Amino acid sequence: MIATKATNPGLAELEQRVRFELDCLGYPTRQWMVPRRRNGTLVHDVVIVGGGQSGISIAFRLMRERITNLRVLDRNPEGFEGPWLTFARMRQLRTPKIVTGPDLGIPGLSARAWWQAQFGERSWEGLDKIPRELWQAYLLWVRKTVGIEVSNETEVTDIEPLDDLLVVHARRGSETERLLARKVVLATGMEGSGRWVVPAAIAEALPRDRYAHTSDQINFASLAGKSVAVIGAGASAFDNAAMALENGAASVELFVRRKQLPTVNPNRWMEFAGFLRHFGDLDDARKWRFMKLIFDMNQPPPQETFVRCTRFKNFSIRLGCPIERIRFDGDKIALTASQGTKAFDFLIAGTGFAVDLAARPELARFHDKIACWSDRYHPPDGEEHPLLGAYPYLSPNFQFTEKTEGAAPYLANIFSYTFAAMPSLACSAGISALKFGLDRIATGMSRRLFIEDADAHLQSLRDYDEQELDITAGSEPQKFSRNNQTW
Repeated sequence: MIATKATNPGLAELEQRVRFELDCLGYPTRQWMVPRRRNGTLVHDVVIVGGGQSGISIAFRLMRERITNLRVLDRNPEGFEGPWLTFARMRQLRTPKIVTGPDLGIPGLSARAWWQAQFGERSWEGLDKIPRELWQAYLLWVRKTVGIEVSNETEVTDIEPLDDLLVVHARRGSETERLLARKVVLATGMEGSGRWVVPAAIAEALPRDRYAHTSDQINFASLAGKSVAVIGAGASAFDNAAMALENGAASVELFVRRKQLPTVNPNRWMEFAGFLRHFGDLDDARKWRFMKLIFDMNQPPPQETFVRCTRFKNFSIRLGCPIERIRFDGDKIALTASQGTKAFDFLIAGTGFAVDLAARPELARFHDKIACWSDRYHPPDGEEHPLLGAYPYLSPNFQFTEKTEGAAPYLANIFSYTFAAMPSLACSAGISALKFGLDRIATGMSRRLFIEDADAHLQSLRDYDEQELDITAGSEPQKFSRNNQTW
């Protein structure tokens, strides 16, 4: 692992360069938002829930539009926003190292510039993909350099509509906070549209200390010498299997329902500007066909993750082996499949997540008023996909939409930049689509904010009397002609 230096001359020089580039691209600098207060309380123009890569990138993009009266909240301690130092267990990002997004097109803020300032050009040239810990360090550097403040250890418990505003209820320790906002952005990552899923067959059969979901905090060191079963075939299932193996597990067996692992990754196909920028402009039928195919293809584990597991002789994959029964027998976990019954000490569920808006505390109050794809689009025979139908049907700018027109107009003020956006906009809170999603959400939000305040801006124009021309300026008296008279 490459370590960053506490004080790095190259990084300090880069930060100066970034400030210069920001200054060069600062036009227009004028603040334009109309300040608001309600009963003496400040109204935030935007509250962003989530201070990871999406949240800080959205905040930065809005600040570039001179929407600066905003607040960013994150439930995690500082430095642990997002998955990179919590439940992400890959060694390096799954996306190419040349990916951009948080930089907003400013070269000095790019991951490449940050890397080379510390480790040199040759290090960058020899780099395969960016290690996840260093990606988190890069995100924190961007946040610090552009001046984004995050209220850490602050969990949003509810969003309450209040006339034309939203009340964001948040909790920090034993203290509660009530924030007024015109717009709210949910940048809550993969699980932002629902909940991580542990099948009832596991949760009801096993003691809680004998299993974990891949999103849980797991003490892998405690698995040394233990037999471990992993259920699932996704990248996170392989990542967790590798962690158990590297921490000395006696054996790890990975159970897969499919008879073959997928080998083609549709997410790599998606990585071109036309698709990522304009998928949201397609009609619903084409969106559905694209997404059904992408969901049905599924993703393989990355090659490096696969090899990370298979290099261990005590690792095995059970293909075409769905679990038929789970029970706790004595002090062992008994898994029954078509190939027989085996005993394990610990089980890791790589069983993903479910779209379940009711499970999100910030949406629970009005989840049943949010339109889903099944409310708006009915695919022809042979193209059904129940999972896709459960996703929220978002506007072209990431806003929730109403299930029943007129029943919940406040939903237009709530933007969901989470995995929930995948069927509607192909922006799934990941890195690859970030640069394209930022434009959509920032443009949509600034448009609404301006239109809502258009009358105030019109009055501001009427009141505008700043003199730009001084007709008496100059060393010699000036002559002007009016109606053929000289004066």
